[in-house]
Amino acid sequence: MSESGVHAHAPHEEMLHHAASPGAGRLNQWIAVFTALLAAIGALVSYQGSLLMEEVLLAKNEAVLEKAHATDQWNYYQAVSTKQHLMELARDLLPADRAQARAAADAKIAKYVTQKEQIADKARKLDEESARANLRSERLSHPHAAMLRSIIALQIAISLASITALTGRRWLFGAAMLSALVGVGLWIGALGWGFIG
Repeated sequence: MSESGVHAHAPHEEMLHHAASPGAGRLNQWIAVFTALLAAIGALVSYQGSLLMEEVLLAKNEAVLEKAHATDQWNYYQAVSTKQHLMELARDLLPADRAQARAAADAKIAKYVTQKEQIADKARKLDEESARANLRSERLSHPHAAMLRSIIALQIAISLASITALTGRRWLFGAAMLSALVGVGLWIGALGWGFIG
């Protein structure tokens, strides 16, 4: 008691008084259950996000690999094309009386033309496979981004719940619940993309 007859509490005594009140214990129990539930959901979202990122990276690697194979095929196409042009030049430079040599050159040119068509078909297919893998990687990256936002919202909810336990401010618990709902909503939305089999 002070000299003026008014009893003043220190700030830490005030906190202890609020923590000891019957409503605070019940609120803290709800906060404990709430944060444990959010931690479990957050772990699940994080695990699924990691798996999804692996799929994104595998699809991107596949796209790069197929593109490299396609580039190899296009380079091979260019080499055969160069051989064809050199053979055409050699044939055109042959004297007219060398019919047998001209026929042999024409046969090689025909072989190169056929070979180029086959190489170009294979290169186009590899380019298409690369494009499909790239699209798959891009498609999978959208739900992954939603999962990352979900984890952030869940972490914010856990932080707000912890602050609620320390301060006893119930409105913070409402904000924590709202943040948790946003996080769970983002997670469910990411699941809606249909990437988990």
